[in-house]
Formats: sequence, C-alpha cells, structure tokens
Amino acid sequence: MNFLQDSLEGFLAREHRVVIVEVTAAKGSTPRDEGTFMLVAPTEIHGTVGGGQLEYDAIENARKMLADAGGEARLDIPLGPEIGQCCGGRVELTFTFADAQAREALEARLAEEERRKPQVWVFGAGHVGRALADALTMLPLNIFVVEARQSELDQLTSEVHHRLAALPEALVADIPPGSAVVIVTHDHALDFLIGQEALARTDLAYVGMVGSTSKRASFLHHLERQGIDRGAADRLVLPIGGTAVDDKRPEVIAAMTASEVLLAFAAWRHKGDAPTAAG
Repeated sequence: MNFLQDSLEGFLAREHRVVIVEVTAAKGSTPRDEGTFMLVAPTEIHGTVGGGQLEYDAIENARKMLADAGGEARLDIPLGPEIGQCCGGRVELTFTFADAQAREALEARLAEEERRKPQVWVFGAGHVGRALADALTMLPLNIFVVEARQSELDQLTSEVHHRLAALPEALVADIPPGSAVVIVTHDHALDFLIGQEALARTDLAYVGMVGSTSKRASFLHHLERQGIDRGAADRLVLPIGGTAVDDKRPEVIAAMTASEVLLAFAAWRHKGDAPTAAG
C-alpha cells in the first residue's frame, strides 16, 4: 500500500459523511482531467480537482449537501475571468454521497491505479539511492529499491518496496517492460553488471547510472570487452541528472533524475508502449 492509498483509507475511516466530487467532463484547457476526484467532509478534504475558485465552489457545494442545505448534484463551470481563472476551458463536476458501495468502489479504483503505475527500480540504497527513493515516492510511480547490504536498506525512510539481493543484476530480467532502471550502487563493477543486463533489453523506458563522463567511457570499454554493440549505450543516461546543474548533492541529483524518469515515461507512452506493472 502506498501513501495515497493509505491516506484515502484513513480519511474514509475517520469521516462518516463524505461527498465525492468528480470531474466528469473536461473541455479545453483545465487544471485537472476527466476522472479526477476529491473527497469533501465537513471539516476535511482529500485530493484536489484543480484548486482556485473552481475548487472553492466545489467544496462549498459539497458541504451544502452534507449540511442538508441544498447543493447541486452537478455543476458546469466555465474557467473564465468571472471566477478569477483564465484556463479558458470548461469543467463538469458531479457530486455524490460516499455510501458503503461508493467507498468500496473508490478503494478498488485506487488499488487498480496503484497496480498500473509504472515501476522504477533503483539499484543501490546509499546516499543517492535513498534521496532518489524519497523524491520518487511523491510521484505516481511504484518504487523498488534493490540492495545487497541490509544495513543500507534499514536506512530507507520512504514507503517503497525493497529487495535484499546477493546478485542484484539477476533481478533485471524480471523487471516489467516499460519500467525505469536507475543504477546507483556503491561499486562500479556492480554498476556495470547491472547496466549490462539492463541494456541487453530494449523494452525499458529508462536506464540511468550515476557517474561522470569518464565513468561512461569506462563503461563503453566494458561493453566492448563483453562483445556488446556500443549502440546499446545510446540508451544509457550517464550521468543521471544531466550536467546543466553543477551540484553533486544527492538530493539535487535525485530531483534532476526524477524529472528525467518522468520525461522518459511520457516519451514511452507517446510511442505507444505504455509502462506495464507487474501482475
């Protein structure tokens, strides 16, 4: 279970009277897409339908329903200057009470969304690996951290999946197609083994490795010695995080790498190969 799913279940357990606000139509430029929902209780909310006056009006309408003071089951809202928003689109919001059946449907929906999230496999739980896990946990992704040292896994603070593996490179073959692999172990030789296994596949959305231009050159020589086409290295991002920001702090590398991974997933979906989760 990830943070969002746990947060939803906790919200529903605390709040007995809840209205589900869902974007059932989104035309033109809108802050959130069709299918987005938020939950409104008398004193709490969970999620967002886009913020601003749109969300303020949605919360106000939902709380009228909760107070048995009227409220509309559906609102059609133009996102123009009259509500202080300049998106230019139009949003239809639907309001329904979260009865037992609706609550079960919400939990099932979130579980399915969780299952379908693309996976990021981080090999290494050192300083950069832990920072990367923290950064990625905030995104709609399933994160797996692989490490050969239990002592490093014990230092993870993020709610991520973790695997203790004596031979981390052996796990690469079973990673679902469309996933991202980020290699940040404590050992260059191990990095090369994992990188070699990852580049042997052509169905991964992203393969990245921490390092420098000299490490990239060393890895290319390693591939040559193994008889692997150097063209495979064209699919490798090394160094991860790029070179535009000259800052080697783990948190900065993690932030830049998280952006790279998101862009890689977007490009993968664009070419018609949507990331596939396990199961």
